[in-house]
Amino acid sequence: MQLKLISHALCPYVQRAVIALTEKGVSYERIDIDLRAKPTWFLSMSPLGKTPVLQAGDNAIFESAVICEYLEDTIAPALHPADPLSRARHRAWIEFASAMLNSIWQLYTARDADAYERACNALAASIRQIENTLAASDGPYFAGDRFSLVDAAFGPVFRYFDVLDEVIDAGLFDAAPKVRAWRAALARRPSVRNAVSADYPSLLREFVIGQGGVLGTRLAAFA
Repeated sequence: MQLKLISHALCPYVQRAVIALTEKGVSYERIDIDLRAKPTWFLSMSPLGKTPVLQAGDNAIFESAVICEYLEDTIAPALHPADPLSRARHRAWIEFASAMLNSIWQLYTARDADAYERACNALAASIRQIENTLAASDGPYFAGDRFSLVDAAFGPVFRYFDVLDEVIDAGLFDAAPKVRAWRAALARRPSVRNAVSADYPSLLREFVIGQGGVLGTRLAAFA
């Protein structure tokens, strides 16, 4: 079956699907669109008007979590653990990654110092929670030496900080050695590293600057 992934160059949820497809060795066509000018054909495929959408033959599957679960159901190797309780735990931490993405959105759209500080504090709290969860793990990944869909979800989260670390100046990862090691391991993973184009950092900088918030102002000054 021919697979097409309808994407946006900066979308972290697209990256999850790309990472899963790559880890499973699946051949697919990636089509990037401009979400500011959504094609009519895309809106007919995506009721929510969001990326990613996976076109599997004549069928369109929307929402990254659903896409990843579909891939799990149909294509080996499995990226979820076999044990149902462990699998449920992994799904819960994927939702946690989505909550962190919301905090990152709040960070780079914050228009004043108070909103910016609240977003930083929320991210710092999340990183502390992850550090505590990883305390019993030997790494390098969330579940030890086995790469999972949790890793696919957090790779795009950590990637933001590769660009934003230089100006956030909040020491978010300073007291989180386990998270720093996990972040570094994911950055080295080919499926994670290659889930975005080479110009991703410059595109992200441009996008954040365009939000006109505190972080964008810092980025513009840093440049």
